[in-house]
Amino acid sequence: MTDKTRTSRSSQTRDKTAKRQPWRPPSRLDAPQAPDGFQYRWIRAEIMGQEDKKNVSSRIREGYELVRLEELGDFDAPTIEEGKQEGVVAVGGLLLAKIPNEIAEERRAYFAKQTSDQQQAVDNSLLREQHPSMPIDNPSRQTRVSFGGAKKQD
Repeated sequence: MTDKTRTSRSSQTRDKTAKRQPWRPPSRLDAPQAPDGFQYRWIRAEIMGQEDKKNVSSRIREGYELVRLEELGDFDAPTIEEGKQEGVVAVGGLLLAKIPNEIAEERRAYFAKQTSDQQQAVDNSLLREQHPSMPIDNPSRQTRVSFGGAKKQD
């Protein structure tokens, strides 16, 4: 004898029992989850009404690929209506692009090293030019904030 009042396992997923999210205005830059192995990023295609072909072409050379509406399945998004990039997902002068995770991580590491090298050069220059009467031990790049201590009572 089977119990017909039991619910199936497929209806008991976390998604279907997830807590309702409070209302918030929709973002114009909503995009679905990127496919496995990729991440999405909005890239600038125009600035102040003028096309920014230089930015788009440099991003494509970095490894980004423009995302077309067909790739998003049933996700509804605005697209470019005509021209070379017809069918590409676009919102307010931005184009949706995807990049493989490996390239994105290599790109992040490259720019992190550039930043570190520049910071080290500034620190070395600062230490080299210090005055003997005001030595700088080790330039610290941390910020500490404290909000007073306990107040004395009279």
